[in-house]
Amino acid sequence: MIRLFDIAKLTSFCLVFLCAGTLSALATNAIKPEQVVVIVNKQDANSLTVGDYYLNARNIPKKNLIILDIPSAEAVISSEQFKPLREKIYANIGDEIQVIVIAWSKPYAVGCNSITSAMTLGYEQEQCEKLCSLGVKNPYYNSRSRNPRKDFNMRLSILLPADSVELAKNVIDRGVISAFKLNKATGYFLKTSDDLRSKPRESFFPKDLTKIESKQLYIRTIKADSIKHKKDIMFYFTGVVSVPYLETLHFMPGAVADHLTSWGGVLYDGGQMSILKWLEAGATGSYGSVSEPCNYWQKFPNPAVMISRYLAGETLIESYWKSVFWPTQGLFIGEPLAAPYYVEPNFVDLSPVNPDESQ
Repeated sequence: MIRLFDIAKLTSFCLVFLCAGTLSALATNAIKPEQVVVIVNKQDANSLTVGDYYLNARNIPKKNLIILDIPSAEAVISSEQFKPLREKIYANIGDEIQVIVIAWSKPYAVGCNSITSAMTLGYEQEQCEKLCSLGVKNPYYNSRSRNPRKDFNMRLSILLPADSVELAKNVIDRGVISAFKLNKATGYFLKTSDDLRSKPRESFFPKDLTKIESKQLYIRTIKADSIKHKKDIMFYFTGVVSVPYLETLHFMPGAVADHLTSWGGVLYDGGQMSILKWLEAGATGSYGSVSEPCNYWQKFPNPAVMISRYLAGETLIESYWKSVFWPTQGLFIGEPLAAPYYVEPNFVDLSPVNPDESQ
């Protein structure tokens, strides 16, 4: 535990002292459209519409669309139901595929596992036998890798909710436009009065009133149960059952937001605020658990890791997946290729001049 804590604290130290800009060299080898596969359900008209929209929005080759036939789209399916679906997907993707986009809203869980974890790492039965036990380590955690398939034999997966076609298109559009202009923004880290949900991550919050000049990003770490009427949000990390005043907020394209609570990843009728609310409020990505995880920080995004990777120019899906140490119960949702801090590497031609042309 001490070693894991130290790793995260070092990342937080790096962020606070503005060394995230020095990580920009890691932004090479960005995930390309041809390395993304989109999964849809032929029985779900919204899934088909959203999948097609995403292919066009990101110029993903049509051959990278995989159509499944799931007659009854339940919120939670069994491992027996999931196994043939995963096998079909993996049998139809090439070695170049790095990202799997699941374009539907249900199913979002496989037993106690999130569908994104089960899709990427395989179904983990032992976690379901004791929900509050320690998790299985994510080998990709805080990695410098830009090729998870090659380095860890992992395809990163994310759910692109399709229950509302309008919402899905808005999320996709936010991700796409996030790359066009870097605007001034703020990251908000809230230390709330809900100690059970807030305390686990507070050690990883950066120092208040930090300004990262090169990224035009301000950092606010504050003691408050909520914020309202903020118009520049790029990051919002908190710990509460339900987040108020979302309707008063404006999120920047590519924004990431989540709240540490037990069932945020239960998208419908979970008894706590669903992470869908973040997307509805304007965020581009979020994360929440689909079964009782207890309040291990390792089962939730480490803000220091996530932000450091995002500021280094990595995509939303890379940064988010790298930030969760035990991801079995956690659901990633949003537009995976959002990269508001990506900077195209400058090309310098150092090839020798042709002597005949230099005369």
